[in-house]
Amino acid sequence: MDSLAGKVVLVTGAAHGIGAEIVRRLHRRGTRLVLVDLDAEPLETFAADLGNRVVTAVADVTDLGSTEAAVATGVDAFGGIDVVVANAGIGSYGSVLAVDPVAFRRVVDVNLVGAFHTVRAALPSVLDRRGYVLVVSSAAAYAPAPGMAAYDASKAGVEQFANALRLEVAHRGVDVGSAHMAWIDTPLVREAKADLGSFRTMLEALPGPLSRTVSVQDCGERFEKGIARRARHIDVPAWVGWMRRLRPVLQSRLGERQVRRLAPELVPATDSEVAALGRSVSARTRALGDGHTAG
Repeated sequence: MDSLAGKVVLVTGAAHGIGAEIVRRLHRRGTRLVLVDLDAEPLETFAADLGNRVVTAVADVTDLGSTEAAVATGVDAFGGIDVVVANAGIGSYGSVLAVDPVAFRRVVDVNLVGAFHTVRAALPSVLDRRGYVLVVSSAAAYAPAPGMAAYDASKAGVEQFANALRLEVAHRGVDVGSAHMAWIDTPLVREAKADLGSFRTMLEALPGPLSRTVSVQDCGERFEKGIARRARHIDVPAWVGWMRRLRPVLQSRLGERQVRRLAPELVPATDSEVAALGRSVSARTRALGDGHTAG
């Protein structure tokens, strides 16, 4: 029998990108799904397309009460939560000197505090069912990039949050994983490419596989397999796992050499583009009131 069939899975950032792909795959495997997002219209349209075994909750993960209400919707509908995927995430543009401080704070609030709120709200039910928690981090936790300080810091924090949580709940039968992705063809990455020529330049200059963008479908396949086996780490692509092992090298002067060469031109170019845009987030994120999207 499928290990996921009949399980109740709550996914934040469920209306777009990686979150939506995870939902599609798990729905095909017979799970019951609690879809959480701030973007109400696409969330409801997506849920209607899926059909049965789905409930939705419009919520802002930066607000604990809102997140608790979303979890309560799932518990009321299905009796409890077996798996929680804390996936909601956003990014910002600009160096530490140029990024809008409000945008910087919002990135940390959504990516890190939002993960805490999601897990905090769902954890009592997950503990009751001896379930699984997946916190979505990034390869950025291992190798930061200039102009992405808020995202890098929040995703590094998310990884350590998952590591600490794992130690707290392992003896109670709950497994905890963190997911780490390189560049995935999500709205988050596509919007950065569209907004910033400097972002495209950076991607093209990165060595080997670091410059490639992986499809959402390939990413979703790895997530699906990882959730099914309650994985400690989900790496997309698989070589991202080596980044974790080589983190001391990647964060040395040797590992930073290529990006250091780019930085004198890249950072001013990025900041100039951000100034011209008049915003430190994508237009879609700003339209949501600097709300959250799927990471």
